[in-house]
Amino acid sequence: MNEVLSANQLIKDAKAAYKQGDFLAAARLYNAAADSYRTSGDLLTAAEMCNNCSVAYLQGGDSQAALGAVQDTPALFAAAGDLRRQGLALGNLASALEASGRLDEARDAYQQSADVLQQAGESQLRSNVLQSLSTLQMRTGHQLEALATMQAGIEQIEKPTVQQRALKKLLRMPFKLLNGS
Repeated sequence: MNEVLSANQLIKDAKAAYKQGDFLAAARLYNAAADSYRTSGDLLTAAEMCNNCSVAYLQGGDSQAALGAVQDTPALFAAAGDLRRQGLALGNLASALEASGRLDEARDAYQQSADVLQQAGESQLRSNVLQSLSTLQMRTGHQLEALATMQAGIEQIEKPTVQQRALKKLLRMPFKLLNGS
């Protein structure tokens, strides 16, 4: 019981540090919470804390620590059949790989994340991942792929904003031009 209370306090402190912009302190606190959950046998919550730790490390500019924190978590969630958290973990892995300059691996992880989130029925989260994948594709010189990926991501949004509806229309234009329509 004390371990859970301790983990809850660590999480509360981590959230406060993150909100204040002290990302490396937040990462250390999330890592300590992960250790606490691991000790108590709650491996899935520990993996979730590792994902939070990874995000904090990325925000703090430490891509290698972010990668180390998240790299094993997608497999844990997959083994538990938790598609949502597996998809999120793959997205976090992709972000860490991208920040580490491992762009081909990042692209593959983003695609896996999008596929798993689609299986989980998480269209909004999938849309976010596809937008990140599109940005990576654009950066690496794959403009047509990036347009198609962005379009797929925008199409997933159930209630698009005015800007998203305008973007949808803009994204359809190149394909209409290519098809001669």
